[in-house]
Amino acid sequence: MTFTPFFKNTTRNEILFQILLHIVVFLFFSFDRYEPEIQGFKIVTFLNYALGALVINYVLLPLFFYQKKYVLFFCCVAVLVSIIMAFEELVLEQIYYPDSRAKFFPGIVYSLLDVMPVILILVGFKFAWDASIKQLEVEELRTSVKESELLFLKSQINPHFLFNNLNNLYSYAIEQSPKTPSIILELSSVLRYMLYDCRAKFVGLGKEIEHLKNFTQLNELQIEERGKVSFQTKHIKDNYEIAPLILSVFIENAFKHSTASQADGIFIDVNISLDDKGFLNFECRNSFLETTNTDKLSHGIGLKNVKKRLQLLYPNAHKMYIQEDQNIYYVHLRLMLTQGSI
Repeated sequence: MTFTPFFKNTTRNEILFQILLHIVVFLFFSFDRYEPEIQGFKIVTFLNYALGALVINYVLLPLFFYQKKYVLFFCCVAVLVSIIMAFEELVLEQIYYPDSRAKFFPGIVYSLLDVMPVILILVGFKFAWDASIKQLEVEELRTSVKESELLFLKSQINPHFLFNNLNNLYSYAIEQSPKTPSIILELSSVLRYMLYDCRAKFVGLGKEIEHLKNFTQLNELQIEERGKVSFQTKHIKDNYEIAPLILSVFIENAFKHSTASQADGIFIDVNISLDDKGFLNFECRNSFLETTNTDKLSHGIGLKNVKKRLQLLYPNAHKMYIQEDQNIYYVHLRLMLTQGSI
């Protein structure tokens, strides 16, 4: 067996920590107010204990304990401690104290009380170090999974919006509508934001609101003379940040369900405001008729994605209220935003 596999992941910080730990433990171990000088026997005895702890820390722990082979681990530790005790009694004491301590054996209990404190301290600190490293790895893994899930949820939003508006653009192009260039410009602006500007985890609130305006104007072309769309903002400040594409799903759903169920009399009302404490209030009302196209409005894939993103990005920092009453679908989302660098 070679020690290389167990030492190859040892970092410089761990080596420095182990050196400092051994120095401190040695000073406490060798201190004797009746004999202030450091004796040679104390040095070699401590090295005997430290070598045993080294084998436990970098061989037995990773080979058996961390592999959940607990019986083998404790059996090996027992054998190793016995060897350490025997070496001290049969070799070291014979060399340093041949006429006194070497002539009698104080007993297993006394020998264990002499050996185990040092080994337990050295092994305990190594175990704590490994546990802290594992915890950091778990946190990094959780963060990686969280970021991957957010990217997946965000990617589900973009294609849905793109396909819907390409279909609209195709219809206007077939009809040779004069609104076609305007649709292309709006779609280009929105897609630029969705593909490039919102790659970050958070974006400036002003930039997100501007995207929502363009997004609303683009979707408003679907309604034409069949209803009214209102988009109002209040007290928006650029020094706050928000997760991109959170709010657009509600607006997209409002247009989708209103236009799918109503031939006329459509209304969509969007109000966004920011209070002095940094709480963003988003309200969206839209009309709809009870038809097969609007069954279970609150259970769509897009809304499920938003709820999941809110749980990941704004845990304990958001409240969402959804109500369906008298052919009115109402969403109120309250988000606690944070200030970013301007």
